[in-house]
Parts: sequence; structure tokens; C-alpha cells
Amino acid sequence: MNAPNRSSVATGFQLALLLLVAVLLLLPLLWLVSTSLKGPAENIFTSPPALLPSQPSLEAYGRLFAANPMGTYLLNSTIVSALAVLANLLFCSLAAYPLARMRFRGRGLVLALVVATILIPFQVVMIPLYLLMVQIGLRNTLWALIVPQAATAFGIFLLRQSFLAVPVELEEAARIDGCTPLGEWWNVMLPAARADLITLAMFVFIGTWSDFLWPLIILDDPNLYTLPLGLQQLASSFSLDWRLVAAGSVVSILPVLLLFVLLQRYILPSASGDAVKG
Repeated sequence: MNAPNRSSVATGFQLALLLLVAVLLLLPLLWLVSTSLKGPAENIFTSPPALLPSQPSLEAYGRLFAANPMGTYLLNSTIVSALAVLANLLFCSLAAYPLARMRFRGRGLVLALVVATILIPFQVVMIPLYLLMVQIGLRNTLWALIVPQAATAFGIFLLRQSFLAVPVELEEAARIDGCTPLGEWWNVMLPAARADLITLAMFVFIGTWSDFLWPLIILDDPNLYTLPLGLQQLASSFSLDWRLVAAGSVVSILPVLLLFVLLQRYILPSASGDAVKG
């Protein structure tokens, strides 16, 4: 077998292996969707399991929204996640710019301390953070979910590394045009770091959207519950109705999938060319 044929066989084997892995990873999601679409008269615990519903029905979704304030849960999660994303993009980029470009005493120490906080588990700061939220009057408000997520050490480090990759010549050209340091950050750094900004936005959105522990601790009012808390209430109230639980889980997953589909084309290996175009 010559080299081109061996290369084709290797490529085909790799594609088949990747396809098998993709199917295995998608099976739980397909099972979840299938369970949510099975009709009331259909047995969801058949042996062998039936992946496709024999009597597809949206009855579980209708009951989900009719008997539960899912709209309120979705709205609360959307508000918290969107504001957390915007805050991270602003504050993390503002903190990352001087750590990447400006020279000042103690810069390395500041960066080391920021990165070191990534190693601290949330459980360690959970109680002090709760006491702080109580003292400033944010307990049992959506702001208590947003403020702790307003900036992350991961976001600062990610954007700092992205800013380091931007050619210095772009900043010099902006400086010649009369840009202030803030103008360089806005007109040069942010466009050049577009891919990493979108990556950070996706990480923050997914983390905030799926957060369960902190909202459980800081919220008591059911009208302020986010979607994970709402689903927990759903599972507690209808622990035997797996169709309803599956429908709620599908609803919680759809926004994340939609966000990924909409933003994946903007994630590029390098976005420094965007600043050159500007």
C-alpha cells in the first residue's frame, strides 16, 4: 500500500473514531429529548430502551409551563447571566490591559496573586461572601448573583495573554493618532481580542447559567429563583414524572446550545487582524 492510500485509510479511521465518540457523547442528550417527547401512555422504562418515542407528544412541555413559573426562572437566569457576561468583559479587559502592556512596580506580584485565586475553591469563600452580601444588603436579590461574578481571575488571565499577542505597532500607531491609553484599550485591544472576549463570554454565561450552589444559599424568594433552582423544585415536586423533569432539563440546555451555535463562527485562532483592518 502506497503512502497516499495509507494516508486515506488513516484519515478514514480517524473520522470513524471521532464519529463514534460524538455519537457516544450525544446519546445522553438524545435520551433526554426522547424522554421529554414520549406521550403519557408510553412506557419510558422499556427493555431494551427505546431511543425514539413511538407516540411523540409535547404534553410534558405544556404541563411544564402551565404548572410552574418557568418563564420567571428563565427571565431571572437570563438577566443574571447577561449582566455577569457584560461585567466580565468590561472589568476583566480593564484589569488585563495594564497587566499586559503597562510597566509598574509589583506587576508580576499582582498577576501571580490574581492567578493564585483560581486555586481557591468556592467553598472556602462561600461563608465570607454570604456575610458580605448580608452586610451590604444584597441578600435575596439578583444582584447577589451578579456582583460575585462581575470579574474572574480566569478572565483577567485569558485577556492578558490575548493582549500580549497584539503587535506593539498597533498601539504606537494609535498613540500617534492621539489615542489615550483608554482609547488604545477600546480601539486596538478589544477588537484584536474579539475571539478571546467571545470565549470568555461563553464560559461566564455557561458557568452563571448552570450555577446552583450559590443561588441556593443566597436566595429565599421563589420569585427570584434561577433555572437550576427551579428545576430542583421541579424534581422535588414531581420526582416520579421523569417526562416533566426531562422537559425542564431540555429547556435549560437549549439557550446554551443556541449561544454556542451563534457564536462559534466568531471564535478564531487569532483575531489580531481585526485591529489591522480598523
